[in-house]
Amino acid sequence: MNSEGVSMTESKRRERQSGPGRYNSHDVEALEDADSGIGLCGWLLVGFSLLLMLVTLPISIWMCIKIVKEYERAIIFRLGRILKGGAKGPGLFFILPCTDNFINVDMRTITFDIPPQEVLTKDSVTVSVDGVVYYRVQNATLAVANITNADSATRLLAQTTLRNVLGTKNLAEILSDREEIAHNMQSTLDDATDDWGIKVERVEIKDVKLPLQLQRAMAAEAEASREARAKVIAAEGEMNASRALKEASLVISESPSALQLRYLQTLNTIAAEKNSTIIFPLPMDILHSLKRH
Repeated sequence: MNSEGVSMTESKRRERQSGPGRYNSHDVEALEDADSGIGLCGWLLVGFSLLLMLVTLPISIWMCIKIVKEYERAIIFRLGRILKGGAKGPGLFFILPCTDNFINVDMRTITFDIPPQEVLTKDSVTVSVDGVVYYRVQNATLAVANITNADSATRLLAQTTLRNVLGTKNLAEILSDREEIAHNMQSTLDDATDDWGIKVERVEIKDVKLPLQLQRAMAAEAEASREARAKVIAAEGEMNASRALKEASLVISESPSALQLRYLQTLNTIAAEKNSTIIFPLPMDILHSLKRH
């Protein structure tokens, strides 16, 4: 097969992939080059429209001059083809009656909520997740020529992407890695909407709702974990206290007078707390010392 046959095969393959009348971001110039494709009849109609406008001046001037706001762009169609030069605006632009019409495209950032989606996670847990998407039209020509309703298509694609991305994560990853999930969604949506002339600027996961039974199970698990930590802390405290008592007993055992002073301090403390008769055992060495005197 020669090079000409290879190139024809390649062009047919690309046509099957993209479809008729579909363009990517690299074909905008070809899409906007419409003057050479309207034909002789088209030029006759354009000339007749121009003549009609001149005859009906100055009334027709109000039909031919249009205004585009700062945040808008106008795509002009002449006999069904996009006019050469691409999007017009902001400001004034001129159209011919009967042969031209135009579509305004809003270039501001648009925000929409992703409705709560029931998602089955990787570890077979059903959760309800919603989010918010920020996008804007980056190329007005592609947004008009390649997609019927760019806003509706982006909304549906965001819902599908949310389910697909979360389906590859387990519950722990969904709860802890929201920023990574949002970044993956933003990259996927941006790649998919590039041929629509749309730029997805930001995606955020708003809320993750768990089933009621799972919430109770997680709460019981967290409570059991806290109780276990409390028991460990109490055991460590008792162990430290026992070590301190052991060290104190060794110190007191070396000095009998220290033990007697400890007895007296304990008696004083008990007597101050309750007004009652208390029988307190005394060490034998104290009694022996009293007998001697």
